[in-house]
Amino acid sequence: MSVIVRLPSQLRVLVGGAGEVQVEAKNVKDAILAVEALHPGLASRVLDDNGNLRRFVNVFVVDEDVRFLDGLETILEPGQTVSLVPAVAGG
Repeated sequence: MSVIVRLPSQLRVLVGGAGEVQVEAKNVKDAILAVEALHPGLASRVLDDNGNLRRFVNVFVVDEDVRFLDGLETILEPGQTVSLVPAVAGG
């Protein structure tokens, strides 16, 4: 099934400047790995060495944080959007 992965400006350099990449994926991890297959280098910026989501990266499916769903195993429906969003710290 086809889903859209939205990328922040910091990661767009890895995908030729595109803000979105359409891929076939059944869950969030598959979507990240599908983008990685097309544009090597993305997964290491989003996933740690154990394949888990890095703590400074937030991932949303539609408007829901995957940490409050099933994490990287969150099932995707056709046409849904996965947004990769860097965490913002401030003080």
